[in-house]
Amino acid sequence: MGDELTGLVAVVMALGIPMALMYTFYRVRKLRTDERIAAMARGVTVPMEPELSQMARSRRWGILLLAGALGYMLTCSVLARFDHDAVTAAAFGFIPLALGVGCFVDAYLVRRDLHAS
Repeated sequence: MGDELTGLVAVVMALGIPMALMYTFYRVRKLRTDERIAAMARGVTVPMEPELSQMARSRRWGILLLAGALGYMLTCSVLARFDHDAVTAAAFGFIPLALGVGCFVDAYLVRRDLHAS
């Protein structure tokens, strides 16, 4: 009975968490839009929030991916003191690490192209 329940919970979590995140993002964006419209209807000038440049987005993703990869690899390395199979799991941290480095390279190339123009 426990194995069926574990599988059900895994499927519900794997599908439910991304759906909840998408719905939350939608609701927050809708509330911000409604707030802006209400303020404009009252005659209040609402400044537009500047959108991040491509370089800033690449840099942000690079920082997040590198921090996540290093934290994952460090956690697995600490766990490897107790279970030697965790070293193998730590190797999977190189995937987000490489993606983070790629984002930093992209940010550098975008900045270089902007200065060249």
